[in-house]
Amino acid sequence: MARSQGPLDLITVGRSCIDLYGQQIGGRLEDMASFAKYVGGSPTNTAIGAARLGLRTGVLTRVGADHFGRFIREQLEREEVAVDGVLTDAERLTALVFLGIRDPDTFPLIFYRENCADMALTVDDVDPTFIQSASAVLINGTHLSREAVFAASVKACELARAAGGRIVFDIDYRPVLWGLTGKDMGENRFVADDAVTARLQSVLGLCDLVVGTEEEIHILGGTTDTIAALRAIRERTDALLVCKRGPDGCSAFPGAIPDHLDQGVVGRGFKVEVFNVLGAGDAFMAGFLRGWLRHEPLATCCDYANACGAIVVSRHGCAPAMATWEELQAFLTGGERPFRLREDAGLEHLHRATTRARRYDDLTVLAMDHRTQFEDLCARIGADPARIPIFKALTLKAVDRLARGDSRFGVLLDGRFGMRGLEAAADYPYWIGRPIELPGSCPLEFESPADVGAELATWPSNHVVKCLALYHPDDPRELRDRQERQLLRLQDACLKTGHELLLEIIASKSGPVDSRTVSRAIQRLYDLGMKPDWWKLEPIDDPAAWTELERTITANDPHCRGVLLLGLSAPQDELIASFSAAAPAPIVKGFAVGRTIFTDVAEQWLSGRIDDEAAIADLSSRFAVLVDAWRVARASAAGSAPTMVAAV
Repeated sequence: MARSQGPLDLITVGRSCIDLYGQQIGGRLEDMASFAKYVGGSPTNTAIGAARLGLRTGVLTRVGADHFGRFIREQLEREEVAVDGVLTDAERLTALVFLGIRDPDTFPLIFYRENCADMALTVDDVDPTFIQSASAVLINGTHLSREAVFAASVKACELARAAGGRIVFDIDYRPVLWGLTGKDMGENRFVADDAVTARLQSVLGLCDLVVGTEEEIHILGGTTDTIAALRAIRERTDALLVCKRGPDGCSAFPGAIPDHLDQGVVGRGFKVEVFNVLGAGDAFMAGFLRGWLRHEPLATCCDYANACGAIVVSRHGCAPAMATWEELQAFLTGGERPFRLREDAGLEHLHRATTRARRYDDLTVLAMDHRTQFEDLCARIGADPARIPIFKALTLKAVDRLARGDSRFGVLLDGRFGMRGLEAAADYPYWIGRPIELPGSCPLEFESPADVGAELATWPSNHVVKCLALYHPDDPRELRDRQERQLLRLQDACLKTGHELLLEIIASKSGPVDSRTVSRAIQRLYDLGMKPDWWKLEPIDDPAAWTELERTITANDPHCRGVLLLGLSAPQDELIASFSAAAPAPIVKGFAVGRTIFTDVAEQWLSGRIDDEAAIADLSSRFAVLVDAWRVARASAAGSAPTMVAAV
């Protein structure tokens, strides 16, 4: 396992689990029918939140040698959180938590943490080199509830302090995890208990920062009088104390405790509708640490913390709801926002765009999502249509032969004939696109049940939804309006299911096209509120047209993934010639081409004239020609040398 690159700002120690969030809002957990899977666990959430805000973070925990443990590790890597301290426990399963959103005050949850992996952390798991690579270590209350994990947390603190690091204590009190309530009372936040108070207080001498809600301050201080509890804590530590106060913000106490909470350093609160209080405290901690570890004024730390908490309390989920640095700055400086913050379309788009897992500066895709063309080919040559899925399964093998694990490659396959290829692609690092439109439909229709959202809910989350629209800005109004309604409906479904959207626009089949036609079409869609992650556009020979297209896209959505060129079955030489006009435009990332590559190969294979191996080799070779041509054009535009590929 590769170690983290360079020193870290923060390592969090403790819980790392799977959150299974009920997707039905406003009912009992008993009545929830489906659940969304997220990374969970307070310290892990905080590590992700802090990483999104620009801190270099890592986690010390255990996960099971199971699918969920692998998911946690993969997600942390996607979030650029160091996983040096994420240890795999072969004996125990990754912990689970089931959570629900019933009303603004009721959030039922059940912890499945019996003999779970993260609670098996021991002192032997604490690597001094890893711990001492960080400026700060965060421990939390749950991992003080058992002797072994208590000892591991204390050892991490001692090692960090010996190296000059600072210690953060998130009180994180869950009475059920101390055995103080029934297992069905996971949402209960406070039960007084002298033994818990004594255990929590035992680490105060190690701490530089202590953060908790008023209820958590009560358990740590041993009294339900908040000021008295703070003073009891102050007697045992000189640490900065921060009391979270929900919509009233927070109060920070660097020194003596005054008579009233408002006499501390008070961060401004943000009035937003409470949709989901779960995870807000972890976001608060991430925001506070972004300021504190970068030596910002205490009031600024409080502002960051309160804003991050307000953003997360308005969303579904914990870790995935955490704000990015760009999003936080927009929230703090963007003026008045709606009380129902999740209805702020601009902020939600910014969140979605700045939390994408991977950046693509170069992407070349073998597109074989065609359906009608394959059926027509079979009819013309007398081939059995049942063989189409077998041929399409060769697509991934052809791409992999060329790409050899390079994630800058991709496949575009359909669910009707290409499902075996889509299934196999799950084990590869390649970009995966999948069509949703009914082939050739104009007005646009979807190749799915009436509810396109229900269809997308069955798709893996890494499948990019591709939709081809035969759309011209000068279409008759009735046709244009109908198509636009469909596109907006599709975008809404993608937003709700978390899928990226690639919108393919072909205008040339619907009317005359000049250098501004496609730009006009895109601008109209932006004006309607469309912000697809990707555009797929026809080749254009005019460099000025690409300049105009880039200007249009970046002016409306500077976070757009980019443009992929389509082929329209153009001859290879003609398609390669078009690359030179598009390559100078940074918004163009590559191509997604199919018929230019596969038409002859498919006819030979379906006719029985070549076997699988010959088809794979031919597809890979033809694909390589276009990849190399694109890289030559791009390098020429940049004045650099291209990196070529070679088919095997």
